[in-house]
Amino acid sequence: MEERVLLEAVMRAGEIMLVSGAEVSRVEDTMNRMLAKSGYQSTEAIVLATGIFVSLDDPEREPLTLVKRIPLRSTNINRIYRVNDVSRRFCSGCLSVQEMRTELEQIAKETQYSPLMKAVGFIGVSACFTPVFGGGFYDFFGALAVGICLALADRLMKWIRLNDFCVNAFCAFMVALTANILQGMVPGYLNAEVMTISAIMTLVPGVTFTTAVRDMLNGDYGAGSARMLEAVVVALAVAVGVGCGLLFYRMF
Repeated sequence: MEERVLLEAVMRAGEIMLVSGAEVSRVEDTMNRMLAKSGYQSTEAIVLATGIFVSLDDPEREPLTLVKRIPLRSTNINRIYRVNDVSRRFCSGCLSVQEMRTELEQIAKETQYSPLMKAVGFIGVSACFTPVFGGGFYDFFGALAVGICLALADRLMKWIRLNDFCVNAFCAFMVALTANILQGMVPGYLNAEVMTISAIMTLVPGVTFTTAVRDMLNGDYGAGSARMLEAVVVALAVAVGVGCGLLFYRMF
């Protein structure tokens, strides 16, 4: 049944956008525009921070409802843009339901950056933030070494598959510990504080915090509060990790 396929495709689109960090209002607007092509008298898309409810209702046809729980979230603006592009082309009649569903599945399965590219990003961001925080020539290369340790720690945690709090805390722990060890090895040339702050910028939940504020300004207080709390937990994990790293270094 084409209506069922459409409902599943719309649910898939909303899932990809919500998992990628899109605002609730954007997800609902995109889904409602796609559902309007179903021809049903009543269409509803309700999006929460951890779930999506979609329904089609018409007195002359069988009502359809789908519910999807969203346990994980990240940040991927590229996926949000691509789903919006698919939605626009579908609503304008350039794509059929099956073609839309196929493209959405491709978007969901594609890996934009390889693990090597992500590691390069960790290292590059760690080093390039040193001038912003007043670091010198030697701090730049010290931050490169800290970034390498951060990339290795992140890869190890992803392989072990721990929760996000433990991943962020361990990565921050390794950043603080490595920065202080390097400063101890080359005293007078490296600044551990600059290297630590530069490296943890990759862990700071800035996009999550911004999205939470936008959700709250749009009136989605539940989703906004949930995302705000998520950002606070991530920041707390980073703070705990850095504190433990400093304590570990001073003890041993």
